[in-house]
Amino acid sequence: MQASQASSRLGQSRTSIGTPAAPRAERFRLTGPSVRLDPRIYAVRKDIADIALADRVFAPHYAEAEQARVAVPSVALREGPSDDARAVSQLLFGEGFAVIDSEGGWAWGYGLHDHYVGYLPAAVLGDMGAEPDHVVRAASALVFADADIKSPVVATLPMGSRFAATAEGAFLRAENGFIHSRHAGAVAAAEQDVVAVAERLLGQPYRWGGRGGDGVDCSGLVQTAFALCGLAVPRDTDQQAEAIGEEIADGAALRRGDLIFFPGHVGLMADGETLVHANAHWMAVVREPLADVVARLQPEHEKPVLSRRRVLP
Repeated sequence: MQASQASSRLGQSRTSIGTPAAPRAERFRLTGPSVRLDPRIYAVRKDIADIALADRVFAPHYAEAEQARVAVPSVALREGPSDDARAVSQLLFGEGFAVIDSEGGWAWGYGLHDHYVGYLPAAVLGDMGAEPDHVVRAASALVFADADIKSPVVATLPMGSRFAATAEGAFLRAENGFIHSRHAGAVAAAEQDVVAVAERLLGQPYRWGGRGGDGVDCSGLVQTAFALCGLAVPRDTDQQAEAIGEEIADGAALRRGDLIFFPGHVGLMADGETLVHANAHWMAVVREPLADVVARLQPEHEKPVLSRRRVLP
């Protein structure tokens, strides 16, 4: 997808940007050599592949995805079936996961929201159940045993968690407890200010692969903030730089909501001079002058700023 085709208006119905199409393959025929697909977003291994890719790649075995839903507050998506394997992303409560293979207590597949591929413990997955119609909008939300703030807290859900619920006074009654309506809202009611969403996570620890569960990384912050504004964007910085908005002309002034891409990093402009970003320098989500970030990167990078992009109003 060309970047100029990827622009979207915030506040409209939920849109997906940069997520690969995966048509269902009932019958197929390979007419040439397998193509090289990005393993981050296409479920292909040497021994097995998603059957939806059978018309594009050859594999000894194909499997049809079985959909499940994350049943814990958050879980790391890892590059291998081990707790020691590097985290590549994170899934949040209520998000869907397509299981392609399951063995030794680990499920391999991809998140339904961004198609990002990896392993997670099979035990964290439950059935799809009712379609989530509410999402946590606060930095985190307490789940109470009853519709009473004095009742026991049974869980804490991070921003972006999704659940099905019905209103009960000031609370939302979900399957496993009660969430105050101050902390969550309807999925269909997209927010308008992506920076305001990101700023709710100010002070949260930087965590490689995090999307808000006990920590967040730079592209995870961007993905989560845009999601609450009704816009699904890719997971990694290079994918986001290709898919989100349009390049800002050289010399044009920056404004709130603009994205700044650095080597392996991304942040959101709070105004013409201030960047909001999750970063390993401060090990937190912070606001700081863009000029300070650039100065910090200049000794190691000839071109500290790779791209400046804007989602058109």
